[in-house]
Amino acid sequence: MPSLSSQSLVELRHLSFGYGDRLILDDVSLSIPRGKVTALMGASGGGKTTILRLIGGQVKAQCGQVLFDGQDITPMRQPELYAARRRMGMLFQFGALFADLSVFENVAFPLREHANLPDALIRDIVLMKLNAVGLRGARDLKPSDLSGGMARRVALARAIALDPELVMYDEPFAGLDPISLGTSARLIRELNDAMGLTSIFVSHDLEQTFAIADQIIILANGKIATQGTPDEVRHSTDPLVYQFVHALPEGPVHFHYPGPTVAQDFAAEVLP
Repeated sequence: MPSLSSQSLVELRHLSFGYGDRLILDDVSLSIPRGKVTALMGASGGGKTTILRLIGGQVKAQCGQVLFDGQDITPMRQPELYAARRRMGMLFQFGALFADLSVFENVAFPLREHANLPDALIRDIVLMKLNAVGLRGARDLKPSDLSGGMARRVALARAIALDPELVMYDEPFAGLDPISLGTSARLIRELNDAMGLTSIFVSHDLEQTFAIADQIIILANGKIATQGTPDEVRHSTDPLVYQFVHALPEGPVHFHYPGPTVAQDFAAEVLP
């Protein structure tokens, strides 16, 4: 049984994962503290979304452990994995709402699938979750009637429908206008604190991420470049972290793809 005194809800221990011959995560160890908001950042393709998929058991690590409340997700069989997933909520990139269901039915879906509840109670729960994201009045609309920001908030209501302990967000700010982006960031922070959640989100938005996260983890080259509070990461002297945090075009991550120099290319003999 997991220790009730453990301060971490999720831990990765010496975890390695890749697709074919391409290694994405190389001997990564990290912890996600209970009740806190943790951000995963780094260049595209660095393994951020892969970490969410490993925690949810969608993919399996080739080496190491993925602990959720002290239990290793990797060797779990389907019944155990499904039981663990019922304690997690997931907001997919761009929402992933069911297009043919109303807003109400999208949020009700996990309740109907996983909880044997009367319709009257499901209605009350759905309306409470929609009210928490400011969209109780939109319950009869279809996803096609929603803006991008509204769709993301409906997806968040669906993610918290079963009162999970852990909520994972994959790029919750992507494609949003400044108002919707600010609203989504505030909701992540407020719902985490009000519901006693543990939250992990993948983001490239520096301003909003540094404003709401308790811990930031920056991934690079298959490893953790740095992790700490927003203030600690902001003042890191690591060249790669400095380049990322200050959005510099040149640094350890180069603008030009590796190749011959310009002089070498233009000096090359042109064959007839």
